[in-house]
Amino acid sequence: MDTAAELAAVTGLSVSYDEALRETYAGAWQGLTHEEIQASFGEEYAAWKRGEPVRRGGGELETEVADRAAPLVERAVEKLPADGVLVVVSHGGAIRTTIGRLLGLPPVSWEALGGLSNCAWSVLGEGARGWRLTEHNAGSLPEPVLGDDV
Repeated sequence: MDTAAELAAVTGLSVSYDEALRETYAGAWQGLTHEEIQASFGEEYAAWKRGEPVRRGGGELETEVADRAAPLVERAVEKLPADGVLVVVSHGGAIRTTIGRLLGLPPVSWEALGGLSNCAWSVLGEGARGWRLTEHNAGSLPEPVLGDDV
C-alpha cells in the first residue's frame, strides 16, 4: 500500500485497495528467516523448494493466491478503455503467481518467473492468443516490441 501511495503521489492518479492483492499468507513461517524456517520446518521447506504444493506454515497455497488475485486483475482490465493502462501494485509472490495464472502456465512453472526486486515491475499486454509477458523484473520504462503475431 505504501508503494501504491508513493506512485499515486508522483502520478496524481487515485489508488483503490483490494485484499485480493495481499501477499501470500505463510502461517507459522511469517516473520522468520530462511534459516529459522529450515530449522523448524525442514521437510516442509524442502518440499516447497522442490516445487511441491505446500501450505507454508499452514498458510496459503500459491494457487490460492492466484485464485484471488488473477480474477481481480482480469475484472479491472475489462473496465479499461481501449487504450487504457492498469497498474497493479502488490508483493513479489502475489505478483509472480498472478502472472503465472494469467499466462496460463502450470503452477509448477511459476517459480521460473523469479521474484521481483523492490520497486521493479512486469509488463503484460494483449497477444494474439491472450496475455503476453513483455517485460519482467524491469527497472526502466519498456520499449514496445512488436512481432509478426500482433
